[in-house]
This record gives sequence, structure tokens and C-alpha cells, in this order.
Amino acid sequence: MSQVRLLEAVKQLTRLVEKTGLKELDILEQAKLIMSDLVSKDDWLDESFAKPHPEYYQQYLLYGDPLNRFSLVSFVWAGGQQTPVHDHTVWGVIGMLRGAETERHFAFNENNILEATDKVATLKPGQVACVSPSIGDIHQVSNAFQDQTSISIHLYGGNIGRIQRHVFYPETAESKPFISGYSSHLTPNLWT
Repeated sequence: MSQVRLLEAVKQLTRLVEKTGLKELDILEQAKLIMSDLVSKDDWLDESFAKPHPEYYQQYLLYGDPLNRFSLVSFVWAGGQQTPVHDHTVWGVIGMLRGAETERHFAFNENNILEATDKVATLKPGQVACVSPSIGDIHQVSNAFQDQTSISIHLYGGNIGRIQRHVFYPETAESKPFISGYSSHLTPNLWT
């Protein structure tokens, strides 16, 4: 598999985060275009970063900016797998590469109790979506299929495997901090 598509996305994202004075919404709009192009073809992801695990989803680091300005990650979902309800604390763009995933949004009500909202979306190959604390950051994501693997490519405005985030318990005000880490200690060689 050629890493040219991934390398080109990394170059464009590096140029984007080097721009000064951009507001978050500007970054998201420009990053959506880059991510849309990246997931428009399913011919570049090395199979080492596409392996599902039978018990839980995998989060493989594809590229980590050395200044922690962004990270690219492949999320690999075996059939029926899902995340807990969680936040990100940074902006993010999700691009669907294979299969499909369903996203359900959550928000705190006036009593500080977390509730599911009416916002539920299914992301299909080639489509992108955004998250951030300013536009909606708490959600639960699941593989839309019970019988096949799905893969999404995630871009985050930081090193998501090292950022302290939160798992939430719906219908309560409870949360628990966590740091996700990564499913592999390897990253792809973008220059081969």
C-alpha cells in the first residue's frame, strides 16, 4: 500500500496548523477538506493499522505531530463495538474510510445531568464530521454493523493518546478522567 495519500495529508495539516490567527471554526473547515480527500479513496491504509480486536476497538497512531499540534489515528471497530460516552477537550475531524459508524451526541441539562440528545448520525465512507468543545464534544460512537469491521480516520488538535479526557455516565453528573493511549507502539513509515 502506498503511503503517498497519508503523507500528503500530513503535509497539508502541518501547513494548516502553522498558520497563525486561525479560529477553531476556520481550522475545522480547512481540516474537513483535507480529511475528506484522505478518506475519498481506500487504497492507502497499511493493514497493520486496520486490524480489529475481538473485544474492543483499536486506536492506532498514524502520525503524531512532534509539537503536539495534531495527531492522525485509525479507529478500527469489530462488529458491534462502541466507545463509552466521552469527550475530547480538543477539536477533531472524523473521516469514514470503511464500513460505517453511528454517533450519538450528549449534553448536560439545566440540572447538570448528562442526557442523550436527538442528534444521531451515521457516517459512511468518504463522509466527515467534526467535534470540539465549542460545537459539541460529548458523544458515543459505535460500529454501525454487527457483522463487519469499520474503520474511521480521526484528526485531533493535539496528541489524543496523551490528553486527559473524560468518560461520562448518562443520566448522572458523574465522570471519570482517562488517557486513551494507543493500540500499537508503531507508526507507519510515510516515506515508503
